[in-house]
This record gives sequence, structure tokens and C-alpha cells, in this order.
Amino acid sequence: MALAMTNFVASAKAPTKAQRRLWTGRVVTYVVLIVAVLLVLLPIYWMIITSLKLPREIYRVPSLWPKTLTLDNFSKLLADGNFVLAIRNSFIVSTTVTLISVTISSFAAYSMVRFRYRFRGLFGRLILFAYLTPGSLLFIPLSIVMAQLHLGNSLVGLVLVYLTFSLPLSTWLLQSYFRGVPRELEEQGMIDGLTRFGALIRIVLPLSAPGIAAVAIFTFTGAWNELLFALVLIASESQRTAPLALNYLITSDALPWGPLMAGAVISSVPLMVLYFVAQRFMVAGMTEGAVKG
Repeated sequence: MALAMTNFVASAKAPTKAQRRLWTGRVVTYVVLIVAVLLVLLPIYWMIITSLKLPREIYRVPSLWPKTLTLDNFSKLLADGNFVLAIRNSFIVSTTVTLISVTISSFAAYSMVRFRYRFRGLFGRLILFAYLTPGSLLFIPLSIVMAQLHLGNSLVGLVLVYLTFSLPLSTWLLQSYFRGVPRELEEQGMIDGLTRFGALIRIVLPLSAPGIAAVAIFTFTGAWNELLFALVLIASESQRTAPLALNYLITSDALPWGPLMAGAVISSVPLMVLYFVAQRFMVAGMTEGAVKG
């Protein structure tokens, strides 16, 4: 009797093969996630730590923690006020591009989803091809066009150039969100007295709010981080954007890593705050687009 009880307890405590597989899978999953998080956070941590180091510590043997924390790099960067002006220019350009792009692309995507007209499919493919065209092939023609329009070296010209790339992407993405809104809801609204425009404003757009927010964040991020066209179009110091101002910090073979990292930290803060505030919309928007597209 005692031997049978001992065998029963041993069998009850011993994990089964399925349980061992389950625990092994969980351990492997957590290890992979931890490694992925470290790979993502390490460059950010290194950027912040480098911005707080003295020059003699930056150019010596790398260390994960500085012996002396200092804000001298931020002071040098912000001393003349040019970088603050560049941040302001980036904010103006990115916000303007986002507002115009989301507004126009909302109407364009809605028309392609709800209306039937000739060459609708062709227009959709052209929009996708326009987005997929490498910017390196177009910066010379676009710079010539901006010069002919007397919009070179201006934020207005930069906004127009950025719109040529943000509009196709925004239109393509918003189509999937608008397709997920049942047509019957619009028809019911129009029966109750709404016009087609009223149905778009009061029914389709509110129901597609997570997707619109996600598209707006993608557009803002793309305009904020863009460097190539700003480098080609902007010449004066007063019109530089944040990435362009960081690029012009490099003036010799010896890179000023301290001010560079300080500028990168300052430039990253608005995007970090934006993604932190709108992370719920980002997750919802990407999920809905993946399912409905």
C-alpha cells in the first residue's frame, strides 16, 4: 500500500512530456523577447549615455556608465539657438504635412473605396507605384521644379515635396480602414438625412479614427526624420530642419559625438512622446488594417 502511494505521488509530481514542451516553449519565448528588447533599447541607452559624457570619456575605452555626468554637450548644442530653430522648423513642416496629407488622402481613399468610376484600379496602382519610387531618383527633378516655382530654400517647398510621398502612402493605407466600415451604416445615415459628405464626416471618419491616427503618426514620423530632400532643397541656416542641423554638425574627420548624441536625444523626444501618447491608436490601427485589408 505504501509503495503504491509513493508511486502515485511521484507520477503526480513528474511533469508530462506536453508540460515540458510548454515550459520549454515559454522559456525560449521569454529569452527571445528579452534579447529583442535589449537590442532595441541598447542603442537608445548608448545615445543618452554618450550625450552625458565628457569628451575625454567618449573617445577613450567605451563604458556603459560615465564616471562624470555632464550637460555640457546640450549646452554647446543649444548655445546659439540654431538647433532650437531647427526643431521648430521640423515641427512646422511635419505638422503641416501631416494635416494636409491626412485630409486629402481621406477624401481620395474614400472615393476609391465607395465610388465606381473608370480607371479607378489604375489610379490605385499608380498611387502605390508613386510611393514605391525611390526618392533618390526624384530629388533632382523635384529640386528643379521647386527652383522654377521659386520655392527652393523654403519650408513651403519642403512641405510640397514631402507631400508627394506622404499622400500616396496615406491614401493606400486609409483604403483598408474605410473598407472595414459597413456601407449599410452610411446608407442608414443618408436615409436619416445625411449627405454623402455628412456620412463621411459623421460616420466613416469616426469609425476609422484608430487607422487615421496611425497614418498620421507614420506621416509625421516620416517628415520629421527626412534628410535627403532637406539636404538638397535647404541652403540657409534659418530654414534647416532637425536632421539637417545634425548633419551640419559634422564639419571634419573628428566627429563631435557629444553634441551629436545630445541633438539626437532632443530630436527623439517629440517622437517618443507622440508614440507613448498614441500607442493605443497605433496598435488598434495596425491591427484593424491587417485584418480588414
